[in-house]
Amino acid sequence: MRTVTKEIQDAITPAMALDLLKEGNKRFVNNLKLHRNLLEQVNETSDSQHPFAVILSCIDSRTSVELIFDQGLGDVFSVRIAGNILNEDILGSMEFGCKVAGAKIIVVLGHTKCGAIKGACDHVEMGNLTALLSKIQPAVYAEKTETENRHSGNAEFVEKVSSINVKRTVYAVIERSPILRDMITSGTIAIVGGIHDISTGEVSFYEDTLIINTP
Repeated sequence: MRTVTKEIQDAITPAMALDLLKEGNKRFVNNLKLHRNLLEQVNETSDSQHPFAVILSCIDSRTSVELIFDQGLGDVFSVRIAGNILNEDILGSMEFGCKVAGAKIIVVLGHTKCGAIKGACDHVEMGNLTALLSKIQPAVYAEKTETENRHSGNAEFVEKVSSINVKRTVYAVIERSPILRDMITSGTIAIVGGIHDISTGEVSFYEDTLIINTP
């Protein structure tokens, strides 16, 4: 599998970038990983990198985006934080990845059975984790369909909150970053949210969060 060069990156459209991720996840689920010479990719990316995607995901040990999307060294920017939340530093990283380094799509990726989501559902307060979980609380309150057992013991409630959290983060990226918003509007990049099922490995993208404009 070829390392992503500047020429390859330039030729990738936002729609193609999404397809590359979908195809990679399909390979992962079917245990058909592409053969890569990782040491060769180390050498080929030693002077420069040209990833085609920026993926914001959780720190969960089961959700490594390079693995679940079957990507190699230099293919994607991976931003990982508990609960795939958004803050100023992450927005800045996304702006670098897209505006400076040329990535073509932003993915906000949640996952099932997320510990951070469960912690927010239970209103956990513990050291610095308190401030992090507070960023997920709006998604907890926004979930209105579960009127009873609104805690981590209710698996359906947890997954609904996780979905809302992903979608809120997608919209927050657009709202809080004029740089990324302009790039999305012009069709230079796309943005989408999705969920990774840790039981199957499959990633499902939320069509209602997908924004791909034609330049």
